[in-house]
Amino acid sequence: MDAFVVDVNVAIVANGKKSPQADFACRLACVKALKQVRDNLICLDDGDHILSEYRNNLSMSGQPGVGDEFMYWLHQNQYTKTVCEQVVIHKHAKRVFEEFPDDSALAAFDRSDRKYVAVALTSRNQPTILNAVDSDWWEFKKPLEAHAVVIQFLCGTTLFSGEKTN
Repeated sequence: MDAFVVDVNVAIVANGKKSPQADFACRLACVKALKQVRDNLICLDDGDHILSEYRNNLSMSGQPGVGDEFMYWLHQNQYTKTVCEQVVIHKHAKRVFEEFPDDSALAAFDRSDRKYVAVALTSRNQPTILNAVDSDWWEFKKPLEAHAVVIQFLCGTTLFSGEKTN
């Protein structure tokens, strides 16, 4: 069984909202990825940091979009151990989370995305982080990979370099 950490931008793109840079192929890749996650394992933090961000950007009713449906499903299944691994991460004054690498090459990495990295590095299932359109993941790809963080770029090209990412 594969394991995943899902950046909220994947569900937002699947909804077709707030992501004008995402074309139809990108949206379709996000929809397929959310289905793949549902068929495998999702990793969350026990402090509700990831789910809180989902709640702030998605509808708990499960409508009208695919990302909202994913949010509803996840809310219903967050404590089902065969569906969701909840890991413990700890607040840190400087790095946001203790489990986020203490690495000067990552000092400028988006503080709001550090929860995903902390969860990925803490999980016993070695999850892949899914990203759709957030450029931070591409900009810090190499330093993150140096810490064994695996990122899957769902939208085939970056917004800045035009290089193929998958």
